[in-house]
Amino acid sequence: MRRAVIQNLRAFRRPTPRSALKKLRISPQNASQLRSLASGRTPQPLQSSMRLSRKYSIPAAVGIGAAVLYYGYEQRLQSVSQPANVSPVSSAMSGSQGRPYSTSSKATAQTTADLATSTLAQDSVLPEAVRKALIVEQGQLFTAQIPADQPISKETDFSGRKVLEMLTPEQATAKLRTNEESYLVGRGEGVVRYDVVQIPSNDPIEDDHVEKIVEVPNATAAAPDGKTSSDWMFWGVFDGHSGWTTSAKLRQTLVSYVARELNATYKSALQDPKINFPAADAIDAAIKKGFVKLDNEITHESVQKVLKAQSKVVAAEILAPALSGSCALLSFYDSRSKELRVACTGDSRAVLGRRGGSGKWTATALSIDQTGGTPSEDARLRAEHPGEPYVTMNGRILGGLEPSRAFGDAVYKWSAETQEKMKRQFFGRSPSKHLKTPPYVTAEPVITRTKIEPANGDFVVMATDGLWEMLTNEEVVGLVGQWLETQASSSAKGSSNGWLQSWFSSQKSSLPIEHHDQGDGPGQRPPVRQQQWGIPSGEQRFVVEDKNAATHLVRNALGGKDQDTLSALLTLPSPYSRRYRDDLTVQVIFFGEAQGNGKVELNKEASATANGPAGVKAKL
Repeated sequence: MRRAVIQNLRAFRRPTPRSALKKLRISPQNASQLRSLASGRTPQPLQSSMRLSRKYSIPAAVGIGAAVLYYGYEQRLQSVSQPANVSPVSSAMSGSQGRPYSTSSKATAQTTADLATSTLAQDSVLPEAVRKALIVEQGQLFTAQIPADQPISKETDFSGRKVLEMLTPEQATAKLRTNEESYLVGRGEGVVRYDVVQIPSNDPIEDDHVEKIVEVPNATAAAPDGKTSSDWMFWGVFDGHSGWTTSAKLRQTLVSYVARELNATYKSALQDPKINFPAADAIDAAIKKGFVKLDNEITHESVQKVLKAQSKVVAAEILAPALSGSCALLSFYDSRSKELRVACTGDSRAVLGRRGGSGKWTATALSIDQTGGTPSEDARLRAEHPGEPYVTMNGRILGGLEPSRAFGDAVYKWSAETQEKMKRQFFGRSPSKHLKTPPYVTAEPVITRTKIEPANGDFVVMATDGLWEMLTNEEVVGLVGQWLETQASSSAKGSSNGWLQSWFSSQKSSLPIEHHDQGDGPGQRPPVRQQQWGIPSGEQRFVVEDKNAATHLVRNALGGKDQDTLSALLTLPSPYSRRYRDDLTVQVIFFGEAQGNGKVELNKEASATANGPAGVKAKL
């Protein structure tokens, strides 16, 4: 009997195929229920909206049943001799090769009889006296309950199993709000507020962001209505990959490179008194020039510096942004023309929210996801590299990189000779076997132009692809619209949101979005995480709990009302969390007409950095 049980368990615990790892599975079978079966108590299924149905084969089911019976038999025999240094969670979840590591200074020992007594008593325990555990095992997730006085253990064995204590709802909220910031813009130039938040999945986070306001004097750009200056406003999100160094470089330098080119273009236009303002194409060209110049410095000028220095120390510092990579999404708003330009390099996305005649919002994409699977990008690459069938493969460049435009990623831009030299002498990588006619990846952005209507209360959401894997464009715009209505309602009751007082009258139960559907525009990928997590579609899953609009979006992307899903996804540690969610960086920019005090002030009620400066005047 014992041999048959062991054989069945071995067959059942074989590593999950890679295809199965793509789906998040939550199963009711867990350690506490096995103990309940052993003690003769009927287990209660674990309730979770993350749970997906699972069909086991007959041999596997027989094996599990036999294992449970054998487990109960062994527990009765060994109840008096259980080692005192093994906690209940450890003894149930670890195999013979497991090694428990308790996070408590004292491990608690329980016999089977004690465990049965505590299990039977769970029905009478108050909810606040129960903690939850998240069990990670071979591409699957399980949840279980832990008594409040029981220590939690983390175990690692050859099966890759880990047991973690789930974040409480309060802890999950605190984690969501750790990096949130909100600023009230009193410049009187068409922007009234912007909110930002970041949630890491990688450690350290590979995303980055920038927000900057530049006061431009008349000597550079003619200001309207007799003003002595106008504003250039920049917002950017940078989705790094293969490391954080490229996105950090963009945060530090991209706005400066673009502003320098814009400065030259605007000054040149002032030389002609008939126009005083540069042509639209000239502004676009200046932005593209700033992008390409910076990438050339990162990718090619760095090689010349390293070869000249002949130092591995210099190479380690200078080549890091070239060997890693980053997408870039940069918005440029000119307060004089009220025109917003969105420059997209990669697969981050910007979406405009605008109210229609019905009072509801419409969602308009301001960028297209640029990947090897985007039809327009695939056609461009095949035209630039004729006769190379592997230029895109499975939606990726040379079968490797997904974004078709990016900063850095030198292995897709350097010649084979340069790559061999960098690999031999410094810290380069082996080139792809499909590399023939580089570069295959460019940093030149695709630019869109949009006339902003501040009087209509337009807003723009900019985010790395981690958000768009979870929510559609219309869901994002509808969620911000719902958040605005909630803030307006609280404003009417005496809150400090004066900039919203005339916008809305009451909160609606559904998302205030026109033409709401789950479709996706051309070049935009669907939110695949909803299917992976098994989350039902529908607006009933959303909730409004945050003062920061960007945090509000992230909360609803990670589960919304489903607190178990939210807590589980935020509990997952790096690097395992990367299987289920990416780094998240979100900016929400609100446009409007309001008289200002000329300052940019921290909005303390929607910022984690409540002790920040009272006022910041952002300039280059």
